[in-house]
Amino acid sequence: MSGLLGAGTCSSPGEASDLKFPLGAKIREPLTQARFQQLFGGAEQAQELLAESRGSGLCGLWRRRARACSGPGAWRLLLARLPPLRWLPEYRWRAWLLGDAVAGVTVGIVHVPQGMAFALLTSVPPVFGLYTSFFPVLIYTLLGTGRHLSTGTFAVLSLMTGSAVERLVPEPLGGNLSGIEREQLDAQRVGAAAALAFGSGALMLGMFALQLGVLSTLLSEPVVKALTSGAALHVLVSQLPSLVGLRLPRQIGCFALFKTLAAVLTALPQSSPAELTISALSLALLVPVKELNVRFRDRLPTPIPGEIVMVLLASVLCFASSLDTRYDVQIVGLLPGGFPQPLLPNLSELPRILGDSLPIALVTFAVSASLASIYADKYSYTVDSNQELLAHGASNLISSLFSCFPNSATLATTSLLVDAGGNTQLAGLFSCMVVLSVLLWLGPFFYYLPKAVLACINISSMRQMFFQMQELPQLWRISRMDFAVWMVTWVSVVTLSVDLGLAIGVVFSMMTVVCRTQRVQCVALGLAEGTELYRPLKESHKLLQVPGLCILSYPTPLYFGTRGQFRHHLEWHLGLGRGKETPKIEGPPDAGAEPVRVVVLDCGGVTFADAAGAREVVQLASRCQDAGIHLLLAQCNASVLRTLTQAGLLDRVTPEQLFELTGPKTCTVWV
Repeated sequence: MSGLLGAGTCSSPGEASDLKFPLGAKIREPLTQARFQQLFGGAEQAQELLAESRGSGLCGLWRRRARACSGPGAWRLLLARLPPLRWLPEYRWRAWLLGDAVAGVTVGIVHVPQGMAFALLTSVPPVFGLYTSFFPVLIYTLLGTGRHLSTGTFAVLSLMTGSAVERLVPEPLGGNLSGIEREQLDAQRVGAAAALAFGSGALMLGMFALQLGVLSTLLSEPVVKALTSGAALHVLVSQLPSLVGLRLPRQIGCFALFKTLAAVLTALPQSSPAELTISALSLALLVPVKELNVRFRDRLPTPIPGEIVMVLLASVLCFASSLDTRYDVQIVGLLPGGFPQPLLPNLSELPRILGDSLPIALVTFAVSASLASIYADKYSYTVDSNQELLAHGASNLISSLFSCFPNSATLATTSLLVDAGGNTQLAGLFSCMVVLSVLLWLGPFFYYLPKAVLACINISSMRQMFFQMQELPQLWRISRMDFAVWMVTWVSVVTLSVDLGLAIGVVFSMMTVVCRTQRVQCVALGLAEGTELYRPLKESHKLLQVPGLCILSYPTPLYFGTRGQFRHHLEWHLGLGRGKETPKIEGPPDAGAEPVRVVVLDCGGVTFADAAGAREVVQLASRCQDAGIHLLLAQCNASVLRTLTQAGLLDRVTPEQLFELTGPKTCTVWV
């Protein structure tokens, strides 16, 4: 805060100052809010702003909507809702096409085994993972604004969806199902997964209609990283039965991770040596290839497609050795060719799946928006968070008509797309071509693919999520509060469930924000000699202070949670009804000092005030008036000033006591 403070009396601004200023310093004329508005032409506009009501705001919104109905407005709306109309005319065909083609084909090759693997994690047949790797990618290419974002199946969403599907459509207790019964059970689970995609997509479209893209900020970076790291551990444990060849029912609900571990350890003597050998060999190939791709990212022209190589080798080995018949190794089986018939999910199930759709929608949007913003900042372009809501909402809702399960942007394939040279959303079309060729022609080649290999692909794809824990020491050094958020979220996800862990992480993160606003101290300011700069008195003993004048800065929002702290701080500084408990600030006031006759309250840090906070200021003004203290307010923004005015502040404070900004972080006051 900088400004000019005159002599120690309130009577006249023309009195000589006792403060020392450098030779030749120019003393600025004091400006009240009314004088500032008169000089700079903002009086009428400011009065309109203070008198603005909700009705006028709604009228302005309707006027903007009406302007959008004109020809140019409709074209601008079309450009905003169909991003290819903006980036396709500016596409650099010679410079970008080859990179997009190579990256798209590379990502598509990874989508094939990964989609089938994540389908098993979702408790649906593998072919539906291929559908989910095709339709959502195609829709996002048309509606998304993330140029380097790769969408499709995501392990965290598959885990959350699979838990909900197992709860909604549980497997019979006996477990020995005939072929027809197994098909009926799979059909019911596919319908439940599609209903979850429909519900989450509808929720995101509703959030888009309400322009709630800002909600992505509710999931902070520590919450998202802890959620994905904890979910990766769930994925690892849930795939253990497939790794060792055990047919165990899936554990759901709280403590599912520990229940699964206990069940695997109990049934370990009945494991299949053949599937255990396949899993060991698959991991021995996949993990080193992943590490090579990361370490030699800059030297390799394209990442090594370890997943597809492993799929082909395992399929050939299983076919040549007849592992499915000789050792009862579980295989993928026949992948139906073509596309499923469009079918509307059972809407009667929506009330049952609404509680599961909401966290899925939040995780989808939070992960996708954070990934898009990371690469947008890296490559210097902008991402529209509300348009991302439309893109992911439409991709989930429309793809659910083709029996797809919930999908989002994925960490692994997005990084792969960037490393392979992708530049725009056009890479998604090449990825769709690869998946389409598998759906139409190449599906029979995956008939003998062991499901244990898909489980290994699931585990190896979690590498990036597991390595997020390496950031914890740095997070501890930067912010221990964020470290606490990370640990609380991770422990909640691991011990309880992904849904409950997400809810606990968000609530705890919001609580830390509230606690930080309540720990802010009200700081007394003094004038640095020879300058017009005001600094906290506790920083230096050379700061000048006018007798009888107290300048206070309150750098936090004024709402119901901070009103008590605000009152105690002001009472302590001004000597108004001191109680036994006083806040610990820079030191007690000097008992022999002149009593406070004027107080300047710097409201520059008060970003908003609610009704409780505004009434607290009004009561403070009343108490100051009764005590003979002149109260001045500085740097009140329009929103805070409007709230204070509606709470009746002008009944206690005259307009001359409101001081206006004269520049960035500059407040001119005269006493």
